Amino acid sequence: MSTSPLPTTNGAVQRHLVAGARYELIPLKNVDAQIAHLPPGCSVSITCSPAKGLGATLELTSKVLDAGHVAVPHFSARLTEDRAHVRRLAEYCRSHGLTEVFLVAGDAPEPVGAYDGVVAFLRDFLDADHGLARIGVTAYPDGHALIDPTVVHEALHMKQALLAEAGIAGFASTQMCFDVAQWRRWAIAERAAGFALPLHLGVPGVIDRAKLLTMGARLGIGSSMRFVKKNSGTIFKLFSPTGYDPTKIVGPMSKAARELGIEGLHLFTFNNVEATAAWQRTQLARLG
Repeated sequence: MSTSPLPTTNGAVQRHLVAGARYELIPLKNVDAQIAHLPPGCSVSITCSPAKGLGATLELTSKVLDAGHVAVPHFSARLTEDRAHVRRLAEYCRSHGLTEVFLVAGDAPEPVGAYDGVVAFLRDFLDADHGLARIGVTAYPDGHALIDPTVVHEALHMKQALLAEAGIAGFASTQMCFDVAQWRRWAIAERAAGFALPLHLGVPGVIDRAKLLTMGARLGIGSSMRFVKKNSGTIFKLFSPTGYDPTKIVGPMSKAARELGIEGLHLFTFNNVEATAAWQRTQLARLG
């Protein structure tokens, strides 16, 4: 995913975001076949779930690297046992030449060890010899299903402060976006409150309605799925017979990218990589 300055025209900004889009992969049985559909040398985010554990994330990260892509594994704080485990994760980053990771609290009902959230994990991880250039954190424009909004806000700013203190660049990647107006309100408020990290806009890839609902609930993206179910009539108008079209969000948000500091695009593919990559190629051809 590019970190170069945004272009100056709306069309060029949209092309910049689409061209540098990051694909999210899930460690499921069909994932090996999906790797073959990734654009050459693209940036790939690898999820982490309680069902599969960190081991599956690291295994898929290695496969993505071997295929010639830029891998960005998710490290779940609630699936990390202790400081020794943190050091092993840092060693994995160094030994595999990673430049970025993405930190999540994780959906485990109870932490397996000492870390119940990202802030505590991040403190120890920054003390380890990780060798990374950037660290990503989560952001919740639609709110979190289980956490008070004030707590979410304060944690986001604390992560920014820890990264700044350590001299490590960061970014915040958001949950799936369906409501452009709400996303803008959230971003404007956070910028006014002093949050300055670049933002990555999270949107679904090309996916049909049934798969979005079933896999979204299964994968624990509770806040986004709650919004989907509450506003299903409006959201499902965004779907065509062939599936969801990310352009319906990416287009309007591209116009606000420079104002709000949107640096990148994060595609929740739900392992439907082939169709999402076809959408990307079509958009790049259209945008010239």
